[in-house]
Amino acid sequence: MRLKLLALGLAAGVSIGTGANPAAAQEKARLEKVAEFPHQVTGVTVAEDGRIFVNFPRWTEDSPVSVAEVAKDGSVKPYPDADWNAWRNAKKDELAPQQHFVCVQSVVADGRGSLWVLDAAAPAQALIVAGGPKLVKVDLKTNEVSKTISFDETAAPQGSYLNDVRFSRDGRHAFITDSGAKGALVVVDLESGKASRVLDGHPSTQVEKGLKVTADGKPVVRPDGRGVEFSADGIALSKDGQYLYWQAIKGTKLYRVPTKDLVETGLGKGMDVADKVEPFGENGVADGLLIGKESGDMYVSSPEDDSVKLRDLDAGPSGKLEVLVKDERLNWPDTFAEGPDGTVYVTTSHIPEMSFFKPDAPASLPTELWRIAR
Repeated sequence: MRLKLLALGLAAGVSIGTGANPAAAQEKARLEKVAEFPHQVTGVTVAEDGRIFVNFPRWTEDSPVSVAEVAKDGSVKPYPDADWNAWRNAKKDELAPQQHFVCVQSVVADGRGSLWVLDAAAPAQALIVAGGPKLVKVDLKTNEVSKTISFDETAAPQGSYLNDVRFSRDGRHAFITDSGAKGALVVVDLESGKASRVLDGHPSTQVEKGLKVTADGKPVVRPDGRGVEFSADGIALSKDGQYLYWQAIKGTKLYRVPTKDLVETGLGKGMDVADKVEPFGENGVADGLLIGKESGDMYVSSPEDDSVKLRDLDAGPSGKLEVLVKDERLNWPDTFAEGPDGTVYVTTSHIPEMSFFKPDAPASLPTELWRIAR
């Protein structure tokens, strides 16, 4: 890993967790701003043709766009069209949630010509809009929705918040984290639409009691004393597709489980897979996870210290994290994406600046999309 890090030095104001010469490092890599948004961004993905997509959840504002394509100049266009993005809190009784984005938390291109949109359908991270939780497939050639998989209360009960998604190597199944009040994983058969909720309430999917999430050295808390309470959130699929990794944001521990057990036992038989869960060491507080397509290393967003770290998974549970980039502009690094050329992108969602935690903050929160350029 250190050889890769030496080749990835960072621009001024950014540090590397190796003994690399900073001046030489600056010549090889830099942190670049791709776009600025007037709304709070969370998810990002890059399709196989290089097109970039982002999403804006309705957490503190009734955002005018949920899913957007990012143009080369950084501007955004509602995707796949304005109608899918037309839902508003004020229009909730006029527009069917099954055919409109309600509160989108994640967008992921599957490398097979489609963009998948995960709609938690829980504005303000509160009550779920009935009929709203869904996984929507958009054909990237026609820019039209080709499939919608709706989730009933067995997969997405009240109190849940479907957070992020990864797809099996054969393209047949989806794996979703639920970061709601009672964390879980959801396994989905993409052909039939069958979904199974697993590890519901299991320690691996829950917040760690007594842990306080901080930013700039200060606890991130609401006026009523509640802190950052996201459970199972970050999710990543191993390079060979054999393991699914995840962790809670309000947590420090990384876990994994064989995807074969999720599909055959959890989904196929509707049985518990708790005995297949394996603790896989410590990441510290983390939001987004990404496993590189070529390297197989894990990228870990570290919101407490404005950094992105790398972990050599081959080192096993005892593997250490190396700081890849540390920069105060990475205000709550949130979600990762890897482009077809290997470039890594990361959103900054500014969660500590939300009106949840700072009542005098504006409902519309400016955020950014970055890339680590080599």
